[in-house]
Amino acid sequence: MQATRRNVTLGLGAMALSACGGVPMVSARGGVRPPEPVMRAVPNAGYDAWVQGFRARASSRGISPATFDTAFRTAGFLPDAIERDRNQTEFKRSLEDYLSIAASDERIAMGRGALARHGSVLSEIEGRYGVEPQVVAAVWGLESFYGTRKGNVPVISALSTLAYDGRRGEFFESQLVAALRILQNGDVAPTGMTGSWAGAMGHTQFIPTSYLEFAVDFRGDGRRDIWSEDPTDALASTAAYLSRSGWRRGQPWGVEVRLPAGFDTGLAGRGRGLAPSAWGGMGVRDAGGGAVADYGPSSIILPQGASGPAFMIFGNFNVILRYNNAESYAIGVGHLSDRLRGGGPIRAAFPPDATGLTKADRQELQRRLTAAGFDTEGTDGVIGARTRAAIEAYDVQRRPQTAGVVLANRQGGPEQCLEIVEQRAPDGFVDLEAV
Repeated sequence: MQATRRNVTLGLGAMALSACGGVPMVSARGGVRPPEPVMRAVPNAGYDAWVQGFRARASSRGISPATFDTAFRTAGFLPDAIERDRNQTEFKRSLEDYLSIAASDERIAMGRGALARHGSVLSEIEGRYGVEPQVVAAVWGLESFYGTRKGNVPVISALSTLAYDGRRGEFFESQLVAALRILQNGDVAPTGMTGSWAGAMGHTQFIPTSYLEFAVDFRGDGRRDIWSEDPTDALASTAAYLSRSGWRRGQPWGVEVRLPAGFDTGLAGRGRGLAPSAWGGMGVRDAGGGAVADYGPSSIILPQGASGPAFMIFGNFNVILRYNNAESYAIGVGHLSDRLRGGGPIRAAFPPDATGLTKADRQELQRRLTAAGFDTEGTDGVIGARTRAAIEAYDVQRRPQTAGVVLANRQGGPEQCLEIVEQRAPDGFVDLEAV
């Protein structure tokens, strides 16, 4: 969709804002968190026939008839799981937005509370596996909001539904077999094996094959329980995963750095493996202007380009990627762990978004909408579903005074794109008008 963009300051003119579709519903804002939606099984003859065919394949992989029958006694076809799998968001959230959620004030405060409550066991876990408590807590915070969003979907139902659907049938069938092995080992009952729609389980969202490889029985009670309210085994399993992937205690994931004028951005990218002193010889300094300590081979990454923050990353960054192979996730875990240690926000400014708006601009819009009676439920600067709903509600109420909000399909894709212009009226009232 083509639209006119105007770059002016708030309060002095018009501000163009584009929040084009694909923003997830989940945002780390304050307030009461809604309950997780429940997926309901429905009759499906094709699924039932697939399960009977799968029985022989499961048996050939060591799954006993008793385990199979017990697991599938309450399992069923979940159409919502297929819908979620086929409609996963394809957009890429900016790092600034991602960190606004991953290291929100709420998540930091909850993480510090979790560290206080579970500090003793996390210290024991560090002693055994060499992974710092703040790092384990950061993974916990990102994966399940410290156990408050572990997922309530029956894992056998979800994995068998997705294996039957066939889009990624081989992968999901392998996860289903692994889940049946977990049940056969006696770690959990079928009714207790719940997780996400894609089969990730427990406080730190292990997929079944990762569980079989890395999960630990930290207290020696005979079960590796990552599902219960007690997070001990889940946290220890996460530390064991990171430890076996090469975690080095005392080495940071990365350090925010300043690049000198004229820095060759072609040198940026993972895998360079230069000593911090070598980067220092090129004029690279930490965010405070000092030299970066020698934590081992390092690389420079520019996740939002040359005009955004720069980070010098070390081997532990790649270890986090073993847990979730997404650069933003690794930065999110690392930065959240730094905040839980008492560190501050990213110092460098992020570049404006595609419409020319900074985070401060977007936060100002949220404040003004909320002040006008259209609560965005937070001012994190992320234009998500709640902010868009507030914009639309404002537009509906003020339509006689405004030209309306433009909702149209973005050229080249099905995403709906919402565009508004926000203006301060002469009397100080905020008007929203169409582009």
